[in-house]
Amino acid sequence: MFKYVWLIVLGGSLLLGGPVESVLAQGASEEVTETYVEPEWDSGNIAWMLTSSALVLMMTAPGLALFYGGLVRKKNILGVMMQCVFLMGLMSIVWALWGYSLAFGGSGGFIGNFDYVLLNGVIPTWDAAQGVSVVPAVDNGIPHSVFMVFQGMFFIITPALICGAFAERMKFSAMCLYMVLWGTLVYCPIAHWVWGPGGWLLEGPYAALDFAGGTVVHISSGVSALVASILIGRRLGFGQEPMPPHNLTYTAIGAALLWVGWFGFNAGSAVAANAVAANAFVATHLAAAGGVISWSAAEWLLRGKPSILGGCSGAVAGLVCITPAAGAVNPIHGILLGLIAGYICFLGCTTIKNRFGYDDSLDAFGVHGIGGTVGALLTGVFATRAITGDAEVYGLIEGGVQQFVNQVIGVAAAAALSIVGTLIILKILDATVGLRVSQDDEIQGLDLSQHGEEGYIFL
Repeated sequence: MFKYVWLIVLGGSLLLGGPVESVLAQGASEEVTETYVEPEWDSGNIAWMLTSSALVLMMTAPGLALFYGGLVRKKNILGVMMQCVFLMGLMSIVWALWGYSLAFGGSGGFIGNFDYVLLNGVIPTWDAAQGVSVVPAVDNGIPHSVFMVFQGMFFIITPALICGAFAERMKFSAMCLYMVLWGTLVYCPIAHWVWGPGGWLLEGPYAALDFAGGTVVHISSGVSALVASILIGRRLGFGQEPMPPHNLTYTAIGAALLWVGWFGFNAGSAVAANAVAANAFVATHLAAAGGVISWSAAEWLLRGKPSILGGCSGAVAGLVCITPAAGAVNPIHGILLGLIAGYICFLGCTTIKNRFGYDDSLDAFGVHGIGGTVGALLTGVFATRAITGDAEVYGLIEGGVQQFVNQVIGVAAAAALSIVGTLIILKILDATVGLRVSQDDEIQGLDLSQHGEEGYIFL
């Protein structure tokens, strides 16, 4: 039976697309017709990309798990942590089976194909005729599987970010179904637009700059989070009873882990241990520093005291903002991006949120949606040829009006698909399995009602 499944998958791959024309050196549809010559591996690049992959995985757990876990009430900490840990498993499988292929397969403008389904053409195969193991490679001298797993870590953390918007009230079963559908129908198309071979936001007249995921990760997750928080509704007692974070110590530790992991997130997106990675690393660090100062200063001036929550949130805002720009701006510009993002995201999580009254529990939209949008647009302002290395790619400060326009188009397109996709998926799930836990379960807390466990046992 299994061999027939393989025949169907491989047959569909041949019908739906030819060889991939991209940074990938060997596509799934290529066949070895000549004597196989092992690629010239670059051990430095391989080591850096494996390290970066591990750093990005660390961002989901323990990083995001602790950051989000400390912000909820103590009866929901395990629920948040379980979402992060379970998504590490669930989204990894989806990525390997079909997600990577839809994001990076083929050469169409809007969606990938089935070239890499079940990691066909990605993992080593045995060539019986030549008696050798054929290891697919990509540019920069790394195995294709390394590039695939690095991108897979982005596929894990992006839906996990959305969980902050509906924390403390969504069914675990509905969350799982939503993330599989969202990852397939929203994330994969946007990733292909921006990073996939032939993507309409990567090549052609609308090419936008998104080095490490301003649109792919932060705008998509942040905008989807806002839609989800509104559709699912407010938590019981929201606006009527206090819901303070139960453990800011966890949040501070999580923020520190996110800061460290972000070096893999951004500098790793150079896909090599080179000068581009070095610039991204330094710019990333300084943007986070700027975010800490900006958010804390805003609190200090407006509320009289700077808080650890504000400092941590500012750091994340700066990191989000620099993500699309890390390969296009210099480190001094990174400071400016962090300062701007820290203040604007502070307003988004306070003034804007309070004015409209939506319950974005952990400010997924306020930090990631707003911060990602600000970062994508400022990339079109501060991008410089000295960093892009391309005489045709530069921002407003160097007279590049078209690049700024392209950034606006990229932001609008990513937001539009995220809104429409999330609306459709959640409406279908609400009509079938239901989105929200019962009132009794919400009062009891998700730790017990959804998982039968307690985060804290007091004897």
